[in-house]
Amino acid sequence: MECNIDKKGRLARLFTGIAAIAFGILIALLTYVSVIPASLGWLAVAGSTFGGAFAIFEARKGWCIVRAIGIKTPL
Repeated sequence: MECNIDKKGRLARLFTGIAAIAFGILIALLTYVSVIPASLGWLAVAGSTFGGAFAIFEARKGWCIVRAIGIKTPL
């Protein structure tokens, strides 16, 4: 896991991760009050939270899985 993104990419991943976790919390609240069906809602919460946590991990390590497999990203 070599560093393969610069400071700009790290910040983008950090903010994306924070936004995804915040969105996961919002979905959790909507699921809890039965606005969203439970089976779909909790799955979306898990996906959003996991994705956000992984984006924060990438920002912290300075590593991007997409770049690691050879795909060039614009940041």
